[in-house]
Amino acid sequence: MTEATYLCSTRTAYDTVAADYERLLRDELDAKPLDRAMLAAFSELVRAPGNGPVADLGCGPGRVTAHLHALGVDAFGIDLSPEMIAVAGRRYPGLRFAEGSMTALELDDGTLGGIVAWYSTVHTPPELLPTVFAECHRVLAPGGHMLLAFKVGDRLRHLDRAYGHELSLDVYWMSADHVADLMSRAGLVMDARMIREPDESERPRQGQQAFFLAHKPEES
Repeated sequence: MTEATYLCSTRTAYDTVAADYERLLRDELDAKPLDRAMLAAFSELVRAPGNGPVADLGCGPGRVTAHLHALGVDAFGIDLSPEMIAVAGRRYPGLRFAEGSMTALELDDGTLGGIVAWYSTVHTPPELLPTVFAECHRVLAPGGHMLLAFKVGDRLRHLDRAYGHELSLDVYWMSADHVADLMSRAGLVMDARMIREPDESERPRQGQQAFFLAHKPEES
């Protein structure tokens, strides 16, 4: 699949489901204490005075952006789907959201204090992940932190229907060690890896869930 094709299919799918996605997943973090713990640790690292803002890449309807904001983080959201951005703007009118792609961020080099990519790489073809991680490294300031959440495994699942709508969307499960290696090759240094088992809401379709916390070295 070419980059343009995957971006188009992902955008179309999330434009289609935006309103129902927001409604169904609005309170999802409430039942996930380990996920919240990783977001809390990340937030503590990026709140230092003088740090740049934090980008929630693939923010969807903005629930993680809003959670970060509630933790005292200067966070804004970027998403490929204009409908998701519209939903986020209505749901959280006091926060900033903009359209954009993780493969070509319209941000200057070294301007971000942090990045969250909360399951937003799961639709990215594996061969394009190095491009995404290189972009993250580029826009992070030296010392900036990145939190990545993704599905652990080695398979591709094609969805024809989700969130009550017909669509066409690929979902990739990736080896934790392989993702860690790709991040390292992009110049990101791993600080913590948490892999948890699927909870009741994720069984039986989902497997293990990974949360990687990394940083861009000061000398980069």
